[in-house]
Amino acid sequence: MTAARNPVIRVESDGPIRIVTLNRPETMNAFDREMQAELPRVLTAISQDREARAVVLTGAGRAFSAGGDIANFPLNRADLYHRRAGLREGRRLFDELINMNLPVVAAVNGPAVGLGGTVAPACDIVFMADDTFLADPHVTVALVAGDGGAVTWPSLTSLLKAKQYLLTGDRMPAREALAIGMANFVVPAAELMDAATAFARRLASLPPQAVQDTKLVLNQALRERAASVLPFGLAAESQSSDTVEYAEAPAKFEAERAARRASRGNGAGS
Repeated sequence: MTAARNPVIRVESDGPIRIVTLNRPETMNAFDREMQAELPRVLTAISQDREARAVVLTGAGRAFSAGGDIANFPLNRADLYHRRAGLREGRRLFDELINMNLPVVAAVNGPAVGLGGTVAPACDIVFMADDTFLADPHVTVALVAGDGGAVTWPSLTSLLKAKQYLLTGDRMPAREALAIGMANFVVPAAELMDAATAFARRLASLPPQAVQDTKLVLNQALRERAASVLPFGLAAESQSSDTVEYAEAPAKFEAERAARRASRGNGAGS
């Protein structure tokens, strides 16, 4: 296995498989602007690699991705250009995932939250560790859940289930994700990467044109849904940055995080 390294995205080659790792473990792989821009560039480069046949996407450390970076909130509120540029990058990332010719296998090794909870279900096959969860808590930090989750979640499960989770931000445990169609496989955490890579290797062994174009055919419904949902959703999400609740979200988030740390320090459950 050979590897090429990037500060925020790590890419390893294992024969025809490309293992792409979100690599900001100190932030639980939260998407800062650099990583949000770099991931679609990496996926585009891999799609142009004639030797590549499948991708495994995972996270470094104990999370798949904690989602958007809360540190961006004040700048998004103050700077319309920054805010709109971030939304465009998010749209580009989602579009790259559903339009990429190669099949992408998500290996959800830890929490996949916010943008992480959008990216994982936008992949083609989803493996989850049995001790983790999906969540899209946009509303809990005063944001409209207007990005790719609004496209994929109702498409993968029922509209009522999507509303249940997107309107509350509740966690969706791995077994629930499997039961309602948001994941394909749930495996013990220690077996996750082996299982996801083995499945990717199986896809890579099949005739490439047949696999790649079948993926694109199947994703046509997602492309059509994205074309109708995302312009409105992202515009509504942008408006969220002008609300009082959004301005208060970073302080609230930090207070809740400090309370969780204190609780763990006192030996209580998190």
